[in-house]
Amino acid sequence: MVDLKAKPYCLSDEDIVWVESTITGMSDEEKVGQLFFQLTSGQDEGYLRELMEKYHLGGCRYNGMPGAKVLEQNRILQKYAKVPVFIACNTEAGGDGACSDGTNIGSGIKIAATGDIRYAHDLGRMANEQAAAIGCNMAFAPVCDIHYNWQNEEVISRAFGNDPQRVAVMSRAYLDGAHTIPGFACAAKHFPGNGQDFRDAHLSNNINGFDPGHWMDTYGLVYKTLIEGGLDAIMGGHIMLPEYMRAVRPGITDDEMLPATLCPEIMTGLLRDELGFNGMVVTDASHMVAMTDRMKRADMLPTAINAGCDMFLFFNDPDEDYATMLNAYRTGIIGEERMTEALRRILGLKAHMGLHKKAKEDLVPSADALPANLGKPEYVETAVEISRNALTLVKYKDQGVLPLSPEKTKRVMIVYVRGADGPMAALMKMAMGAGGVRKTPAEELRDRLIERGFDAFIYESPLDKIKKQLEAGQPFSLNLYFAGKNAISDFVSGMDLVITLFDVQSGHPAFGMSKGGGEIPWYVFEVPVVGISVNLPTMLADTPQLRTYINAYDAKPYTLDTLADALVTGPEAFHGHDPIDSFCGLWDARI
Repeated sequence: MVDLKAKPYCLSDEDIVWVESTITGMSDEEKVGQLFFQLTSGQDEGYLRELMEKYHLGGCRYNGMPGAKVLEQNRILQKYAKVPVFIACNTEAGGDGACSDGTNIGSGIKIAATGDIRYAHDLGRMANEQAAAIGCNMAFAPVCDIHYNWQNEEVISRAFGNDPQRVAVMSRAYLDGAHTIPGFACAAKHFPGNGQDFRDAHLSNNINGFDPGHWMDTYGLVYKTLIEGGLDAIMGGHIMLPEYMRAVRPGITDDEMLPATLCPEIMTGLLRDELGFNGMVVTDASHMVAMTDRMKRADMLPTAINAGCDMFLFFNDPDEDYATMLNAYRTGIIGEERMTEALRRILGLKAHMGLHKKAKEDLVPSADALPANLGKPEYVETAVEISRNALTLVKYKDQGVLPLSPEKTKRVMIVYVRGADGPMAALMKMAMGAGGVRKTPAEELRDRLIERGFDAFIYESPLDKIKKQLEAGQPFSLNLYFAGKNAISDFVSGMDLVITLFDVQSGHPAFGMSKGGGEIPWYVFEVPVVGISVNLPTMLADTPQLRTYINAYDAKPYTLDTLADALVTGPEAFHGHDPIDSFCGLWDARI
């Protein structure tokens, strides 16, 4: 069932002997350990040694930290691994997905906006050169989902847009870029394809509703393109395919529907038999609700392996999950044939990567060249170029607003609009605050406009004013919110132009409670307004009245530099093409 001489392994007879003899020499415990990827929770050598010697892990993933720390952790992991270990990173958008001091290159949607396949190849190469420099050997990338539903936030910024052909060629280009690095592997995600359901699989079910023919013409096209290109591995998503299942299992009930990671008809029937994928499969994270809400965890672990997944992503409790899988193997729930098949794919990929031929000390590079490898000028230059070519003028009804100039619109008010913070966003803000005060994107853009001769300032909402009064122990009046409105002439007298700057990472803009203030751009016919999003590209759904709207895709310093330059240059400086429908299918957003 596993052809180790075919793609993606392409092993020699000598390599295959290593795979088979290693499997034969393994204990039950060692075999089961190879099925697991674990998310490390610390860098203590004793803890890392236990992971490798007690649980015999096949792969590891880790949380973000500086490259030097990642490299040292990876050195320890390989030191104590009997079989070389996969060490994976999320280099979807750059080296910053491998370590906190890595260089970001550009998100999938940003690169898609350039329309240039060359940048997708650059991303695959540059992101993973940085990963390899710290001892990683696998990317959980590319993200090859297709963004059909504007309300799907799980992959909107991560995927290469809403066109299957573009997603296919850019995902393949990323893969080809990564494959320029010797011994580096990619696990494309999230099979069988995210982007239709508005729900996030971390929090709820996720459904891909295409029938078999439509699926094959879209998501199937993407995966066939990658498989033909020698894709090493696939990450299975916790995504249900109800129409496909009804076609292959007539009479299946709704209660019997399972996410792909638990469904043999999808992971084996569709992926292996129909698409012919010969590589390794790993599940997406097993704490996600779209997986955990289908059955008991004790049943879920072996079900994922029996469905056709070769590796299981992350322990919940290491002792409990490891014992569960070991018991399933020893009692025959996971049969010998299925275990051997999974191990052949896992070890076959490690042999393809050449890990078995390296001495332990050579599996992780020297730390000497680390700073230079993470901060190559080429990486920054490419990121700047991508930013310049991705800026997208989505809507431009107020002809003549651009270019901005101090002579025409000297006084520029920037209204900074964020989304409602979830618990993780709030935690990240606290963590960032611990490292010192950082300027917001609004403050950064303000400073750049001032440098270009504008009197730029940031709008202070009534809520902001009351917060200051409360912090100062001063009395305040809610009338400021509910009844305090100014004459239009008074309101517009302080500015010549407004920039509504959206920095919304998820959900919808949090405009606050003010009535008649400046937070919501109700005044688009009173004063020129330019809407700009530096995060989610779907802000026209909430502010369809905007007559000029720009997607910048992120707020990196070089992106804000190119944005400020484009604003004073004019429409011709916006080279990007909308990679999704930023009008969100809403006719009123276009008027």
